[in-house]
Amino acid sequence: MIRKWLVSMFALVCGAALPAAAFSQVAPDRPQRQEADRTYKYLFYAGAAYTSLNQVNQSRYGLVGGDLQVSREFGRFFAITADGSFYQTSTGTGNPGNPQVDAVLFGPELHGHVFEHWSVFIRALLGGEHTGGEGMTPNISFAGGAGGGVEYDLKPRWVLRLSGDEIAASFSVKNNNPGLAYSPHTTRNSRASIGIGYRF
Repeated sequence: MIRKWLVSMFALVCGAALPAAAFSQVAPDRPQRQEADRTYKYLFYAGAAYTSLNQVNQSRYGLVGGDLQVSREFGRFFAITADGSFYQTSTGTGNPGNPQVDAVLFGPELHGHVFEHWSVFIRALLGGEHTGGEGMTPNISFAGGAGGGVEYDLKPRWVLRLSGDEIAASFSVKNNNPGLAYSPHTTRNSRASIGIGYRF
């Protein structure tokens, strides 16, 4: 009788101990690893660029060159952009003289993520533009316009950017003179650029 009682007690103790031991071997849930902060304050961009040449009389072809941009981010959707571009090579023969265009523009930019690696942006720019190689007087004008583009994230810091805008300026006609008071006329040029940006 005592023997059966001891066996029963032993079985009861083992049955109670096994679940506790098994529970103690289960590893506690690990806290989820937080994603790295990928919010950057600046974007530096360099790319190839094109502009039409409507301010030059009898021009038949646009110009190609380069475009440099620096953007300062203020949160997820807003930035201030500085844009410097230079165009020195004609896309074909037939333009009068040897026209060259340089521009420095600044303005606000709104941007947002739309799908996976894709983002879009719009911006307004204001600054100055210079046209050389044509003997214009004056050859510097206020300039401004609006545009936008798309970005594709290659890596967390690297992006492929495609942009386009229309920039208006006011230059005098070719061979203008004091008798005509160097009266300017407004022209609008379409621009496009594609290149690589780096966030930091």
